[in-house]
Amino acid sequence: MILVINCGSSTIKYQLFSQDVATVTAKGAVAKIGEPGAYLDHQSGDQKITLEQDIPSHSAGFELIINTLLHAEYGAISHINEITAVGHRAVHGADVFVESTVIDDHVIENLEACVPLAPLHNPANLTGIRQARALLPNVPHVAVFDTAFHQTMPPPAYTYALPYELCQQHKLRRYGFHGTSFRYVSRRTAEVLHRPVEELKSVICHLGNGVSIAAVDGGKSVDTSLGFATFCGAMMGTRSGDFDPGLIFHLHNEVGMSLADIERMVFKESGLLGISGLSNDMRTIETQAAAGHARSQLALDLFAYMIKKYIGAYAAAMGGLNTLVFTAGIGENSPVVRQKVCDGLAFLGITIDNTANTQAVRGAERVISPPDAPVSVLVVPTNEEKMIALDTAELAALPQH
Repeated sequence: MILVINCGSSTIKYQLFSQDVATVTAKGAVAKIGEPGAYLDHQSGDQKITLEQDIPSHSAGFELIINTLLHAEYGAISHINEITAVGHRAVHGADVFVESTVIDDHVIENLEACVPLAPLHNPANLTGIRQARALLPNVPHVAVFDTAFHQTMPPPAYTYALPYELCQQHKLRRYGFHGTSFRYVSRRTAEVLHRPVEELKSVICHLGNGVSIAAVDGGKSVDTSLGFATFCGAMMGTRSGDFDPGLIFHLHNEVGMSLADIERMVFKESGLLGISGLSNDMRTIETQAAAGHARSQLALDLFAYMIKKYIGAYAAAMGGLNTLVFTAGIGENSPVVRQKVCDGLAFLGITIDNTANTQAVRGAERVISPPDAPVSVLVVPTNEEKMIALDTAELAALPQH
């Protein structure tokens, strides 16, 4: 079995896959590590449990996960040796890691060197790797990087027009994120369409509370909307998306906001929440917009408009497109957003079938464009955990049963 771990600063999410990665035998999450009210949610088959108890550290959280997986009543394995490999989500591999890799001490050293580029994520990822290796020392551990997929971008796509020596010295460039999601979705898109991935010029819209858009040509990333940090591109639940950087100097020098205040604003107080004044949840935004709330309508319109602009830009970057894909929570579940994004893009060959769009089954892969449309428009649910498990199985050279 393959255990997939996504370790955050106070959470550990996990999924246990069969060795052939065909089924998920158990999944869950430890939350509020080191905080009051810590708990573990666990599901194995039809059984769902919540364990509320003190979880003082990530080490204690991992031990609780293993003990839960081994539990006679609601567990999924009878012996820890049934776990044959562990896959870890790693957020930032900079330009050091261009693909998934088996973890050893040298890999951990390089991950530590990447911490300044992702100070909120990489330390938590490293904690998860260390704790899991300590608890499962005799199996291969694999790191799968969110940034790796975008390492195929050409220099004009990832270079910032800042002093070149400064960028080289401090690794200032566009990195992009959600790469594991984009890689999975691009593969599944080709399979759904029964076409070689090499034939596809795709714009993939990963629309969740975090948003990024990627131009994927022949299965390789050639541009993406997130950059060095994670608030640029299209607006998100609480993040601003693109704006004139001159505003930062104005807010600091003229309005008197500190850099910490501005950072909090662009990451936590902007986007759907900042425009609507109500919520960062698209479901609430859509409901309130339909009820006549003007700022919610503006938030919805702006969200779709910013995405639409990236689709046009990436069609230009690739010299055309033949596939547009929606994924992640909003992309998979909001017919309203998909319609608004596609409205007015018929000049690119993008049209959608209203019935297919509005009557789509939640969580199902489907084509929502007319059969004769020049551009296939699809909804493809993402599955980053499965992509991590597939990479882990391959790199760990696990026998398939």
